[in-house]
Amino acid sequence: MANQNRQGQGSSNRGFAGMDERKQKEIASKGGKEAHRQGKAHEFTSEEAREAGKKGGQQAHARGTAHEFDSQEAREAGRKGGRNS
Repeated sequence: MANQNRQGQGSSNRGFAGMDERKQKEIASKGGKEAHRQGKAHEFTSEEAREAGKKGGQQAHARGTAHEFDSQEAREAGRKGGRNS
């Protein structure tokens, strides 16, 4: 029988997929930083970021995992966003 990884899928615990999550994030972070340093990373425009957020929200609602804001929370989030832009 094949070896099972932590998620119960696949046949090997070797390589990147077999590393603990903290180590994977550390390596991925280094790759992202290097791509930016070399000027090869994609820089999102405001419109692209807005569209990506919209798609993510739609997916979260479709899965039933989205947080439903009440009107007070929505106002506070809008204020925070306005201050950060």
